[in-house]
Amino acid sequence: MKKYFGEFGGVYVPESFTPILQELEEAYEEAKNDPQFQEEFHSYLKDYVGRPSPLSYARRISEDIGCRVYLKREDLNHTGAHKINNTIGQILLARRMGKTRVIAETGAGQHGVATATVCAMMGMECEIYMGKLDVERQFLNVLRMELLGATVHLVEEGSQTLKDAMNEAFRDWLANVQTTHYLIGSVAGPHPYPTIVRDFQSVIGYETREQILARENRLPDYMIACVGGGSNAMGFFYPFLEDEQVHLIGVEAGGLGIEVGKHAATLNFGTPGVLHGSKTKVLLDTYGQVMPVHSISAGLDYPGVGPEVAYLHSIGRLEASFVTDDEAMQGLIYLSRNEGIIPALESSHAVGYLLKHRNRFKDSDVVVVNVSGRGDKDMNTVYDYLKKKGGW
Repeated sequence: MKKYFGEFGGVYVPESFTPILQELEEAYEEAKNDPQFQEEFHSYLKDYVGRPSPLSYARRISEDIGCRVYLKREDLNHTGAHKINNTIGQILLARRMGKTRVIAETGAGQHGVATATVCAMMGMECEIYMGKLDVERQFLNVLRMELLGATVHLVEEGSQTLKDAMNEAFRDWLANVQTTHYLIGSVAGPHPYPTIVRDFQSVIGYETREQILARENRLPDYMIACVGGGSNAMGFFYPFLEDEQVHLIGVEAGGLGIEVGKHAATLNFGTPGVLHGSKTKVLLDTYGQVMPVHSISAGLDYPGVGPEVAYLHSIGRLEASFVTDDEAMQGLIYLSRNEGIIPALESSHAVGYLLKHRNRFKDSDVVVVNVSGRGDKDMNTVYDYLKKKGGW
């Protein structure tokens, strides 16, 4: 298993973490080559998650934009997002390793909900770390986690968002490693996490490939996904990396605007650095400190990106773009009113890109947008946004 993707990746952690990560890598190598493990994983994806998720033709948007637009419907998964794919895989891995307790970090709350869900299913103790700011704007998901039996720890340090929640989860893991599995939600963190999460999420891309070939008898011209840490994007893109004719576009959070510095567009404006145990692209200030970031979407409010995502961008295989909070909200309203699908604010960034760059696409183009989650969790944020803006 590769520890590095070009210059990015690796294991930048205190020495005390080394045996923990080696144990995890060995367990995963055995599991991924075990037909029984794979059969059980895919059985849960089918019978519990509800996969395959549909690939929906967006008729009205296609007519408006002027190309053929498809939507990969991860919003229809059990728990409402792509996060459940990875948590199913990792809970089976945790059980295989003999762990009885699971911890996780969460920003938008969808990973927390998915982790609490699989822990309830497996009868494991579950504790979730979540920044105070994210708790306030994603309170519905906090209630869901608690209903599922999880304990939610409020993190009041730093920016009180995803980065700080991840810091606290690492501290917990080191103190309780004998019984505890840290179920990281994105393609971030030290090796082997970026590979493990990518592999479990790649079901998105493999399904998309089969579905688009059945519908169009060819591969898409463009694939568009939002990028925070990058788990939905890597799962979506990974089975297409060797298909150079497929243009991959990752859309980051432009926040309140690049010029004011309140954004989370790491691929676009970050520099190589170390964050949460791996070398990747990070938003750093002139002193080399991690910068505060902002996004209307709690799931994209992260100052780094997965190392494989950074690598793909560095070699030109992945195009990086960004849309602002306002443009993401326009994307949410556009998809809601044209297709009757209310996307998560994370996914709305991908839709916002499609709308913002509509003149880029030809009538012969086939475009697939990953709708990584549904928007129920974001209705309070939408309400507050519209209240400030004076309505629709």
